[in-house]
Amino acid sequence: MQEGKLSKLYNVRSYECDRNNNLRILTLMNILQDMADIDAAQRGFGLQFCIDNGMTWVGSNYALEIVRLPKIHENITIESWPSAINKLSAYRDFEIFGEDGESIVKASSQWVLIDLKRWRPISVEENMPYHTPITERAIETDFPKIAEITEGDSQFKFRVRFDDIDLNKHINNAVYILWACEAVEPEFRLAHDPAKIEINFRKEGYMGEKIMVTTKMDGLRSYHSIRTYDSENERELARAIIEWK
Repeated sequence: MQEGKLSKLYNVRSYECDRNNNLRILTLMNILQDMADIDAAQRGFGLQFCIDNGMTWVGSNYALEIVRLPKIHENITIESWPSAINKLSAYRDFEIFGEDGESIVKASSQWVLIDLKRWRPISVEENMPYHTPITERAIETDFPKIAEITEGDSQFKFRVRFDDIDLNKHINNAVYILWACEAVEPEFRLAHDPAKIEINFRKEGYMGEKIMVTTKMDGLRSYHSIRTYDSENERELARAIIEWK
């Protein structure tokens, strides 16, 4: 069984980078999810354990602090560990170090354990194998609720693609952060990089649904509401705040 933090060396591939030779934000989030999957499996409560017991993990919150994004061909070190546990959720933290050994990305996430038959949260403490969290937080946060956007400066509309869906048959959590980043004006995005990201996941989204991202800009901070529209089951899927630099 895994003890201590999971640590892996990762080389940033050229096809994983954007026009500025930085690791794409979507790829960054997928790498964090992969680290969570590997670490959970090594601790005895990963994907196969969940499938065998009719459960699944669902992300409910993320917080990221980005000093800089990893560069093309850079060898980075990624650490992940379970940092806290309570009755209905578990925290998992991450830290990424650049080739020079400096900390460049920190992240904290909150996960809920779901019963697949009822699609309802169930007790983490009662349904997971016993393990002792590493009581260290990459980011000290209790994931405060993000306020609702009542008016926005712009709206960005599109459909959910097949490739946006994960193994739970819902929109992958990583995609929401991509959508929020894409929703700012192109001229602003070309001149700025994300420095801090907070996101609350609220409801599941499905393939083919129509999505609208409403964005409100306040200087170097953007507020986002991601929701479905033009359907009988309109609902807000996520809220996000991004600080830019």
